[in-house]
Amino acid sequence: MSSGNGANPMRWECSKRGCFNLKKRPKIELFADCLPGQIAFGDVDGIVEINGNLLLLEWKDHQRINQGQAILFTRMTLLCPATVLVVEGDAETMVVSSIRTIRHGVIEGAEPADLEELRKRIRAWSEDAMANSALRRAQEASCN
Repeated sequence: MSSGNGANPMRWECSKRGCFNLKKRPKIELFADCLPGQIAFGDVDGIVEINGNLLLLEWKDHQRINQGQAILFTRMTLLCPATVLVVEGDAETMVVSSIRTIRHGVIEGAEPADLEELRKRIRAWSEDAMANSALRRAQEASCN
């Protein structure tokens, strides 16, 4: 499945070192009173950058993203060259049920999918990011 290039395997062994979420996950809830209203930090399950283009992966065991994430993802994809793939499935088994894409400020409907379809979409995004440098576009825009 992987050629080894860019591999980023999980090196944490819960049986030896304890629960990763308890031992290594920052307690972001401690910063809630630093932000206005009901705004709070969230986490993203995966993020990658190629040529200034961002791809975020958000895994859900259900199709619903919360209101805060919806606002963040729509605004982020409006303001910068970012795409978000919201995947519904089982992260333990990597069984994928559906994919919802967010880009250009629009949350698309969930589409039935499997792991191979998710891999296909990531590959297509990667090829597009390699061919269409957001960094180059930003540099050209700043020169005009």
